[in-house]
Amino acid sequence: MSQTSLLDNALDNIRRYATTRDGLRIFRTSSKDSLKSTKLTNRRSSSYYPYAVYEQTMSPIILRDPEATKKLLESILDSPNGRRSLSRLARTCSAFSGPALDVLWRELDSIIPIVGLFPGHLLKKTKRPGLGLSKAPRDEDWQAIIKYSERIHRIAYDESTNTVAPSIFSIFEESRPQKLTYILPRLQELTWKVETPAALDRCGIFLHPQLQVLNLEISNKFAKINDFLADTSSRTKLKGFSFISPTNLPDAFTELLLRQDELEKVVLVAPGALAPGVGRWVAALPRLKHLQMDLTGRSAIAVEGFFDELRPRSGDSTPSSIGSRDSGVFSGEELDFTEIRKSALRLTGDLSSKGSFTELRKLQLTGEVANIAVFLKHLDSDITQLDLVIEDPPDNADWQDLSELICDRFADSLQSLRISATPSSKFADLVRSTSRAEPPSGRLSLERFTGLSNLTRLDIDLPESIVFTPADIECLAKACPKLESLKLCPLSRFPPPHSPKLTLESLAPLVKHCKRLHTLSVVFNAGAGSARILQSREMSSTSLLRLHVGHSWANDPLQITILLSHLMPNLELLKWFQEKNRAGFIEQHAKAWQTISETLPHIQHLRSTEKSFIGSPVTVPKAETAEKGVDAIVATTSRGVLAQVAVLDASVQFSPVLQDRQVEAKVDHSEVSIDATPSYEDASIEALPIYLSTSVSTVQLSISNNARDFADSARPDYFPIRRPHLSTHLLPSLFNLFSFAYRFALWPLSLTSRILQLAIPLLYNKSSQKERPSESFIPTPSSSGTTTHSNEPTDSIPLNTLPVRQ
Repeated sequence: MSQTSLLDNALDNIRRYATTRDGLRIFRTSSKDSLKSTKLTNRRSSSYYPYAVYEQTMSPIILRDPEATKKLLESILDSPNGRRSLSRLARTCSAFSGPALDVLWRELDSIIPIVGLFPGHLLKKTKRPGLGLSKAPRDEDWQAIIKYSERIHRIAYDESTNTVAPSIFSIFEESRPQKLTYILPRLQELTWKVETPAALDRCGIFLHPQLQVLNLEISNKFAKINDFLADTSSRTKLKGFSFISPTNLPDAFTELLLRQDELEKVVLVAPGALAPGVGRWVAALPRLKHLQMDLTGRSAIAVEGFFDELRPRSGDSTPSSIGSRDSGVFSGEELDFTEIRKSALRLTGDLSSKGSFTELRKLQLTGEVANIAVFLKHLDSDITQLDLVIEDPPDNADWQDLSELICDRFADSLQSLRISATPSSKFADLVRSTSRAEPPSGRLSLERFTGLSNLTRLDIDLPESIVFTPADIECLAKACPKLESLKLCPLSRFPPPHSPKLTLESLAPLVKHCKRLHTLSVVFNAGAGSARILQSREMSSTSLLRLHVGHSWANDPLQITILLSHLMPNLELLKWFQEKNRAGFIEQHAKAWQTISETLPHIQHLRSTEKSFIGSPVTVPKAETAEKGVDAIVATTSRGVLAQVAVLDASVQFSPVLQDRQVEAKVDHSEVSIDATPSYEDASIEALPIYLSTSVSTVQLSISNNARDFADSARPDYFPIRRPHLSTHLLPSLFNLFSFAYRFALWPLSLTSRILQLAIPLLYNKSSQKERPSESFIPTPSSSGTTTHSNEPTDSIPLNTLPVRQ
């Protein structure tokens, strides 16, 4: 089951149970019954058994798809008194409570509902929460606001209504709990209408990084507007920005918004919005999809200036370029072939885009038809939705040019076209509603519409140009074969005797060519249908489901019902204006449409019953006859054998089993430090040579042979030093020590000691020679000096026994 059928079944079930005597009355409850509706939650009560059936029937079906539930609740919200009905549904059914509250609180047109969430004892007046609070709230008083603030996605504030006290904003900013960083954490769109700078500053309370769309409406010029825009640009990353003001744009407007490079929607309705710098900034937005501009009261030159600083293409200044007007010939009067070149290249598909507005899909322009045509000439984007707010009635020639331009530029991409009137043009509608009003005479021709092959929706709502002819309907039906919704000034009025020029039969081309048309809103003069229409099967649409006739004329209800049942056999909804106090109300026609509405379902049922007979035709039985014959045909039998080899596909997946194994081969290292510094030891040795003075006798001594032989055999290779007597060596050592200690202090004494040291050995030698005169000495040289040895055996003195001075 599709979402559409599921939604329709749910709506039918709700309508059925809502109209029962004891059932749930959601749509038609009065203020007195509101308290009774809240008591329906008691399921054990037998008096409310139909409600229990309703809940058991609806809850499993509609709540199965959240998207279908959302569409259902939105349809209830859009109905008359829909907000009240939806609130009662949220209080009545627990299954619908959460989704209904989400739809109710998703969009607020004021801040008063948020203030009303405070406890009653804090409000100055319970029935008027906008007057403020009597005292500052505590943290527990914010629980309801914290609960419902996450449901709010869009909110609006209008200072001119003067329904909210300024003190409430200071409470929001200063008294909120610390865990409530932002007063509305899931706010996506903020609309702020102010008249004073103080009210503009209060907007900063609701700014947070998750905000996507900001709509500003400023009635006066503020000196702090630049500071506000700079602060907003630094705190947010917007996807949509709207600036509406009767005063000029700030001088540094584009510089303040340079950081906002992710904008997808831009609305500029203020003087100065057509400046070349603004045009360059808007064209440079890479994600721009929706643009709204106001061209009211501007000249064609000012509209052209909006595109002066766009990035030009290379070679535009050469005569052969597409955008150049130079033909290469020096001539003061030469023709402009720019549009001809562009049209030719556009037909062949060779026209390259300038790179500006490449992602633009929705465009809304306000102003004169001529200015709108000038603006559209500079766009090569694939516009899918075009909304034009024009001055009504437009100039006929300008409207024809605009119609051709739209069909030429956006024939393959345009899907929706809406044409409405400016507020100044709607004043004429108020004048025509009086008794002295002139009959409607403005006509908006649709005969220039061609080739809109993808257009699915066309809405025209003008107060003056309300006259359409059958030729317009026929051209429109051929130009828009995929049309699904068509509205041609459904609010227009035709006071007698000026009847509408369209008839019900003149709508037959729409039924024939537009096979997807399901909604039609148009004012016509209904009458009986001709035999040509009633006998043609092509003049019947199975897709047309809704018809809004407005103030249409109706003269013969029965014939109109028959024609409607043929043109629209599946029509489900027929609407017309029934209010007697409404301007343009004609009671005769309203009663006729009431009769048609009551009769049409029966005629439709009759036609569907007649059509069901076509599938089973009645067969007339033939007369019984008997004939005999002999069948002489040989009976043959055809037999075929299917010899098809049975093939079996078998596939074996062979894949080796791999095993990853890792071995960590890591050498263990150890660090050892060795101190290899050599040890040094300082030692000083005083090596003073000992000088000995000896005397050698040169007298030749006679030695016997035996004595010589004994001396030769007993003499070694060297003669050791004779150990002196202890008394002779001890005394020099003592003097040496004494000399070493006092040689620097007592230099004369040291010098005397050295003289004595040299003199004592001489005296000793002389005394020894006197005692042993017969001994002979043989001198032998040595490394340390000249030493005298005797032939007597003496003991050697080791060197380590010598005194060493350290």
